[in-house]
Amino acid sequence: MDKRHILMLLAVIVISVAPLIIYSGHGEDDGYFGGADDSAGDAITETGYKPWFQPLWEPPSGEIESLLFALQAAIGALIIGYVFGYYRGRGESSE
Repeated sequence: MDKRHILMLLAVIVISVAPLIIYSGHGEDDGYFGGADDSAGDAITETGYKPWFQPLWEPPSGEIESLLFALQAAIGALIIGYVFGYYRGRGESSE
């Protein structure tokens, strides 16, 4: 292995392990790793906003909600990948 590869590998390890050491034992209850969605939702409810309508269907659990979100992201990635591949293939075939 080249010296440069070893340095890059060490840098990746340090970048991956440093947050685990710095924030060990802390969680969302302590205010760490809270998402922007939670902060925005709390800020909106503090204003007294009342939603105009309710969702048509509420997923039965958080796992199913995550599954649907991942499925939506995968479908979007497939479409974007297909479009990029199509135009790249079309560009190579015309040369």
